Amino acid sequence: MPDAPSILTAPAIEVSQLGKEVTTGNTTLTILRDVSFTIAAGEAVAVVGVSGSGKSTLLALMAGLDTPSTGGVRIAEQELFALNEDGRAALRGRSMGFVFQSFQFLGSMTALENVMVPLELAGTAGGREKATALLQRVGLGERLHHYPKQLSGGEQQRVAIARAFVTSPSILLADEPTGNLDAATGAQVIDLMFELNRERNATLVLVTHDESLSARCGRVIRLAGGALQP
Repeated sequence: MPDAPSILTAPAIEVSQLGKEVTTGNTTLTILRDVSFTIAAGEAVAVVGVSGSGKSTLLALMAGLDTPSTGGVRIAEQELFALNEDGRAALRGRSMGFVFQSFQFLGSMTALENVMVPLELAGTAGGREKATALLQRVGLGERLHHYPKQLSGGEQQRVAIARAFVTSPSILLADEPTGNLDAATGAQVIDLMFELNRERNATLVLVTHDESLSARCGRVIRLAGGALQP
């Protein structure tokens, strides 16, 4: 009996000839130029480069949080910049989770309430139960009702990871997720992120200076002066 034909899966992310320039007065600064690559569904990719190489700008463009000067980004075959701002926000809500170096918590909300925010924005039922279960999963079951200022840096990053994964996103974008943590706490946080990523088969894109972290990814994309390096 012949083998069944293979089914080609569309890339999770396609970046095509992406460029970003910023003009101040008479000066134009090129932040990214002619960046192209694809990332497969379920792949873990590190984006590395020295400060100022364009890593964080690239991540923001991939999320549709910034707009390019040239080129485009496709997320699961949807052209991101063919959408208006509301459309991009809706796509992010459906498909993406974020872990940033600055946690961007609402200080007046508890850990549980902060994790519930993406579910409430998406109109998802059972948000409290889902957020509670994920906070327990990241080891914060006893800290549900603590406010961000009452948590250590490592605990805050665990809350950020729970918030990123609570909507079961198909893509997780992380910008220097261990940048503010000591080595031991950072290692624990990264172990947790990769563990959840494997469990949920999400596509993971990490911006990092940490070579040991990038080595854990299946592929490394290197930027220098806003351009891809071989």
